[in-house]
Amino acid sequence: MRWIAGAVVALFLLAMATVQVASDSLTASAAAPGTFPTRIPSSFGRLVYGWLDRLAPAPYVETTLAQDALARGDAASAERYALRLPASPIRDELLARVAQLRGEKLLALEYFLAAPDADAVNAAADTALASRDPAGAYRLEQLLENRLAMLRTHPDAVAEAYWRMGRYANQIAFVQISGSPAQNAWLRRGRNALDAAVALSPLSERYAIEAANQADLLGDRARASQLFTQALAIDPASADALAGLGVIAFQNGDRAAAARYLTRARALDAQSLMVRALERDLR
Repeated sequence: MRWIAGAVVALFLLAMATVQVASDSLTASAAAPGTFPTRIPSSFGRLVYGWLDRLAPAPYVETTLAQDALARGDAASAERYALRLPASPIRDELLARVAQLRGEKLLALEYFLAAPDADAVNAAADTALASRDPAGAYRLEQLLENRLAMLRTHPDAVAEAYWRMGRYANQIAFVQISGSPAQNAWLRRGRNALDAAVALSPLSERYAIEAANQADLLGDRARASQLFTQALAIDPASADALAGLGVIAFQNGDRAAAARYLTRARALDAQSLMVRALERDLR
């Protein structure tokens, strides 16, 4: 019995080692050059995982085979393996990559939103913005925010989506007729999105400064001052926050205070955009 038990254990360990080596061969592209995984033929990994797929088609086996097929540009095989997985973010992500590989951009976006893959959706929104479609970029981020908020598992990504919505709303506002109801509506929409980002991520200096500038743009100096002060509390070395407070002081008619803020901010970062804006005000 001891010999039998020993043989079973040995076979089990050999099987685990074989699977590990096969896994290494299929992920060799992420390994450093010259390391052990790069020396194993990828065909060995496919052979082992092919047998595993026949004997025990577990989710990790199907996922690994789908990822390998995607890396080889084999959309049909990747789709076949992905569809064997139960409904899950991993399945949606794989199907998104399959659609992307086939050039089916709209379908890929639908799957990326379902996954959800915030990085992929953000990249698509940036592409829309670069194509001079800020409204399309805004809609994508709004869909992403709705999906993330529904899951309640990605608060940082929700804050990022709100921040992006605020920036895209401004891009839309800037192409409207100056002072028109449409422009003001988009500026307020941008303010609401940026305020939501600050509320979700109160320790983000970047969100606080963006929201402060938006409040100032809409003429709410008290809110802008509050947000610049919040940003400075987060990062006492923030030249943007100091210069922002200087801008508000200047707008309130206190040139002496504005000049003091400029001196402090310039010492921290003379190339800051906010520092340059305050310099222009004080000329």
